[in-house]
Amino acid sequence: MVSEVGSEGASCGGTVTPGIERGGQSLQMADNSFSDGVPSDALEAAKNASNTEKLTDQAMQNPQVLAALQERLDSVSHTPSSYIETLPKAVKRRINALKQLQVKCAHIEAKFYEEVHDLERKYAALYQPLFDKRREFITGDVEPTDAESEWHSENEEEDKLAGDVKSKVVIAEKEVATAEEPNPKGIPEFWFTIFRNVDMLSELVQEYDEPILKHLQDIKVKFSDPGQPMSFVLEFHFEPNDYFTNSVLTKTYKMKSEPDKADPFSFEGPEIVDCDGCVIDWKKGKNVTVKTIKKRQKHKGRGTVRTVTKQVPSDSFFNFFSPLKASGDGESLDEDSEFTLASDFEIGHFFRERIVPRAVLYFTGEAIEDDDNFEEGEEGEEEELEGDEEGEDEDDAEINPKEPSQPSECKQQ
Repeated sequence: MVSEVGSEGASCGGTVTPGIERGGQSLQMADNSFSDGVPSDALEAAKNASNTEKLTDQAMQNPQVLAALQERLDSVSHTPSSYIETLPKAVKRRINALKQLQVKCAHIEAKFYEEVHDLERKYAALYQPLFDKRREFITGDVEPTDAESEWHSENEEEDKLAGDVKSKVVIAEKEVATAEEPNPKGIPEFWFTIFRNVDMLSELVQEYDEPILKHLQDIKVKFSDPGQPMSFVLEFHFEPNDYFTNSVLTKTYKMKSEPDKADPFSFEGPEIVDCDGCVIDWKKGKNVTVKTIKKRQKHKGRGTVRTVTKQVPSDSFFNFFSPLKASGDGESLDEDSEFTLASDFEIGHFFRERIVPRAVLYFTGEAIEDDDNFEEGEEGEEEELEGDEEGEDEDDAEINPKEPSQPSECKQQ
């Protein structure tokens, strides 16, 4: 019976059963029968799979591979989220309750910052008389008294000694020099000097902006009225000039002090969410935010050439008053627009928090030295930790320059 089954199997040429009976011939018959019935691609795939399994087995016997794999598994297993997943349901339930408490804390914090804004408004009224007097001294409308002008510097003793020696040697010359010393009105180019001293502002100023900024007499910060949405306005006061008819240019920054419904835990206090500029009434031919270019156009059919004149946006500090609008219709801004808007918000905040309250120190450079010392300390620590990565960031900054804002035709919203 066995031989009959075997002969039938051999005639079929498709079963491997006879190989079990005939020992040494089984492998050969199995190989022949398999190769006769299966495509060569399948054979190659089977061999590759076998080789892969052998390589995997060899790799898993390598101590270094096993150590690296274990380290990877350990790092995954020790993440906070994976730990939370291992907790019992009752504990997870209590953690959810803590998150609800945290959201309530965020809303209380938002109310705290609203009251801080009220305090800012209150104290702004106390600062304003001092700022008004500052403007009078800068413009020369009022001359400070001797008592108001008295100031004891750190180098006062050295200055006094040097002055005494000089006075003994050249008393007559000093009297003549004092008589001939110029006495300009007020403090010339006070705010323009601040623009030149502060890198964040000087980067925005073009050469053709400078004559205009020399007419800037004051910058004020006005806070929103009680009961109104949180905001502040920067007012730039100009004396009459040959460039525009406005006496005041304004920039309004709108703020929000409430947790985001989608991500309440990200709340860290009030943030600027949008801004509005104003219309600048430029005098004819004086608009520095646009430039006129001439372009030659050739007619496709006739071959004639004509010259077309048109205006295109130009880099200028005064584009500051024609800001990009934050997207409010659900459409997201592109990356360059996001960067431009974030830079605008940063500049507005810097005017409000630093420039306006401490203007004289930015004029003399003392505040700039303080800022530089603080920033150098932080950068030094980063250099020790990160090595050469800072150089890569600088290259990126050069590759992606800031795009100019749109022409100044926005209207107060």
